[in-house]
Amino acid sequence: MTEIEETEEITDPIEMSDFLFDWTEIGIAVAIIILFYVFRKLFTKYIFKLIVRMFKTVKSEVITNVLLAYEQPLRVFFTMIGFFVAFNYLPFPEVFDDPVKAIFMSFIVVLVAWGLFNLSGTTSQLFVKVGQKLNVEEDDILLPFVSKLLRFFISAMAIAIIADLFGFNVNGFVAGLGLGGLAFALAAQDSISNFFGGVVIITEKPFTTGDWIITPSVEGTVEDISFRSTKVRTFAQALVTVPNSTLANEAITNMTQMGKRQITFKLGVTYSTSKEKVERCVERIDAMLRNHDDVDQETIMVRFTDFNESSLDIFLYFFTRTTAWVEHLKVKEDINLKIMNILQEESVSVAFPSRSIYMENQKDNK
Repeated sequence: MTEIEETEEITDPIEMSDFLFDWTEIGIAVAIIILFYVFRKLFTKYIFKLIVRMFKTVKSEVITNVLLAYEQPLRVFFTMIGFFVAFNYLPFPEVFDDPVKAIFMSFIVVLVAWGLFNLSGTTSQLFVKVGQKLNVEEDDILLPFVSKLLRFFISAMAIAIIADLFGFNVNGFVAGLGLGGLAFALAAQDSISNFFGGVVIITEKPFTTGDWIITPSVEGTVEDISFRSTKVRTFAQALVTVPNSTLANEAITNMTQMGKRQITFKLGVTYSTSKEKVERCVERIDAMLRNHDDVDQETIMVRFTDFNESSLDIFLYFFTRTTAWVEHLKVKEDINLKIMNILQEESVSVAFPSRSIYMENQKDNK
């Protein structure tokens, strides 16, 4: 007798008689399915809602959000349990036990992944709370990306687990993902560096949309921030797109974050101005600034500091309360006009660069 014949003799073939059930068994199996279906209705309509209401009362938002995310998976779970119990009740051959268990466990994995998928959505209250805890202002940029990343990871893990349940070797698949990820990373170094630059900008928030920034690369108002680049509108109304990897490695001056705005200059008066008039001008300009409603009173300096080549220099250093450019210029104009009035009243002239030339007359000796 050959090996093939021995195998055929040992194998116990599945006969059609193994699938013949009496009507009582079929009726009981159907009743089991209906019973679980009714229980599912009662559970989701009364018991589940009561549990959710209870956790809302004690203000346990995390558990409440988890329960809401698993509401639909739980409904499917009870129906699946009904079919599984009904199958076990019917006298199917033992050869079906392992495949059915694998299918049942696969359904469990799918339902767990389904709930996690709901939790990681951008509309999930739990996900929104995490974004608020992290103080992420650009939710429309960062949170959707993180949500997609989590959902991809959940789906990939669920597929790998299900494949393993059915006896497939997933080690090669995981290794292939690793090699593919490495090749992708090498081919997209610039994009990845821009992405992480965008993460740094969005999380650390050196600036946000609408801010006026100054960097070695660009100066202007930020119009848009994405993971790859930042768009800045210059004061010449040109739109500059700067890679985030560049911005993340540069010094960024955020002018919008100024609490007050500086004004400093030197006022040069002529050398013919007397000491008394210089002192009087310094005192009056200082008093004018200290009584100006739009000047910040914390730091005001008005001092006669330098004997310049063609002028006596009075140094002014102060801040306007407003940081808006147009309003700042209005305040600066008003202060300049008041200084001109003071100089006119004191009969003091503003110096301008000049040079005196002295010529010596020599008589011809005859």
